[in-house]
Amino acid sequence: MKLPTLKGRLSLRERPIDRVAVMYQKWRSLLFLHWEIEPEVIQRTLPEKLHADTFEGNAYLGITPFFVKDARPIFTPAIPGISNFPEINVRTYVFDSEGNPGIWFYSLDATQALAVQAANIFFHLPYHTSEIEAVEGIEETVFSVQRKENDVTIPRSNFRYRFKGEEFFAESKTLDFFLIERYLLFSLNKETGEVYSGRVYHRPYPLYSAEVPEYDQNLLRLNGFMLNGRPADHQVYSTGVDAEVYSPDKVIY
Repeated sequence: MKLPTLKGRLSLRERPIDRVAVMYQKWRSLLFLHWEIEPEVIQRTLPEKLHADTFEGNAYLGITPFFVKDARPIFTPAIPGISNFPEINVRTYVFDSEGNPGIWFYSLDATQALAVQAANIFFHLPYHTSEIEAVEGIEETVFSVQRKENDVTIPRSNFRYRFKGEEFFAESKTLDFFLIERYLLFSLNKETGEVYSGRVYHRPYPLYSAEVPEYDQNLLRLNGFMLNGRPADHQVYSTGVDAEVYSPDKVIY
């Protein structure tokens, strides 16, 4: 097993020169909330080929609400009513046996059923179609998420956040860089047990300090994590990036 290196983390920020993007998306008004968690807890939830990534000995569990805009395959224009929707995900950070660092998603909730179905089929991501009331305000952004599974109503999750201060970019070797600058994702085909990896490309996230007057851990509990209401250890806001998404590859080593 190889460990991630700074050189490897930085190289993943470059646009792939041997591939063509399959989708374009704009990600806007993102909140990154993170909690420190023991690596052993995360490791027990991962497929065999993946390992919990750590910063100064800590793994991290995150919640990220944001807005997807102008999502489209490369061969079609954005479609009104389909290409724009709010989304929220629960994530952690991992690396594969070759030391490639990326994101592991426990769940992704979105309102657009067609996008959810496509992501489940083509990218093997654990998306759920949920009711999300979201307002992207100049002063404050509000998310209210309601998921239903097998006719069971899941407790609603609520988030209110805003940004403050001056724009900055994550510097290498910092916690901000470790958490935010991720350009590889991993997913699991539950039918075959095969692990896939997928690349994205975008400029580094423009970041701001975040004020989060309201948030909860209902989505964490839904994914099996009980943090007993402990406050988030890290929170940051981004105005967003324009992203190129590439088709996933099977992890074969």
